[in-house]
Amino acid sequence: MAVSRLIVSLGALLLVAVRLSGQEPAATPAPANGNLEHGRYIVERVVMCYECHSTRDHQGNIAEGTRFMGGPMPMRPPWAGDWPLRIPRIAGLPGYTDDQALRLLTQGSIKRDGTQARYPMPRFRMTPQDAADVIAYMRSL
Repeated sequence: MAVSRLIVSLGALLLVAVRLSGQEPAATPAPANGNLEHGRYIVERVVMCYECHSTRDHQGNIAEGTRFMGGPMPMRPPWAGDWPLRIPRIAGLPGYTDDQALRLLTQGSIKRDGTQARYPMPRFRMTPQDAADVIAYMRSL
């Protein structure tokens, strides 16, 4: 039941969070110009990154002290697919330069090595400023 609610919630969040503008982002602001509070709002109230990038206990609740720290993938899709077994830590955006993180958030979830992030990672198309705000917040964690 908890997994079903999680899947439905994630689907609804994807519809709200992903901006589907077929345009490439314009010139990007430096993430140093990101607004920390707006980034917190996007991460915690709109996209709700912690819902996936945290470890869950046996009741399906986020385990204390694991928000944004990654953990094992709690489910597998019922179809054949290349889903990861572990969800990565995103607190601080380890391993990502600001430019790589900006590309991930504005160009459809392109990882630092230039490949597409695997599902269930959403294909984000944030505005450059929203992405800079998210980066500023995530770097503060």
